[in-house]
Amino acid sequence: MRLFVAVTPPPEALDELEAAVAPLRSSCPDLRWTGRQNWHVTLAFLGEVDEAAVDDLARALAKVAVDAAASPVSLGPAGSFPEGRPLANVLWVGLDEGADFVCDLEKGVRKAATDAGAPPVGKPKAYHPHLTLGRCRNPADLRSLVCRLGGFRGRPWLAAEIQLFRSHLRPQWPEPRYEDLGRWPLAPAVV
Repeated sequence: MRLFVAVTPPPEALDELEAAVAPLRSSCPDLRWTGRQNWHVTLAFLGEVDEAAVDDLARALAKVAVDAAASPVSLGPAGSFPEGRPLANVLWVGLDEGADFVCDLEKGVRKAATDAGAPPVGKPKAYHPHLTLGRCRNPADLRSLVCRLGGFRGRPWLAAEIQLFRSHLRPQWPEPRYEDLGRWPLAPAVV
C-alpha cells in the first residue's frame, strides 16, 4: 500500500485557493495542475507500507493527534521547487500562518511512523510545509506564476485533524487517486 499522512484544508480554504488559481490554469502548458480533490499538506510520505503495519501505524497516528492541539493555519504565498532557480518542477503554495505548528506535527508523525514500522521514504531533510498546485515533467520557468500568486494569503482555518491516505496510481489516470484510510482529530485548540 502506497501511503502518506497529511492535513487537508477545509472546503472554504480550498474555494479561496481555487479562485486564485483558476485564472492561471491555462497560462503554463508545461504544468500539470493538481486537481482540487488532491490538495493537501503532506506531513510524511511513507511509500509502500505492508498491510500488516497499518494497524500499528493507525495507533501511532492516534497518539500523535491526542498529543497535538489544533491550531490556526493559513495558505500563502506561492513558491516553486527547487527554490531559487529560474527553472522548476513544482509550483506550490506555502503556509502563511501556522508553519511552525505544521513542522512540529510533521516531526511527531515522522517519529510515530518510524516507530510503527512505516518510516517515511528518503533521508530526513528540511521540511517545508506546502500544498502542491502542479508539477512539470521537465523543468519550466514558473516565475510568472509564483509572482502572480505571490500576493495570495488565505484566511486562517483550524488544522484540527491528521489523515492517512492511500495513493492509487494508474498509467491511464492524469494524477493519483487518494483513498482516505483514517482521520484522527487533534486535541482541542488551546485558547
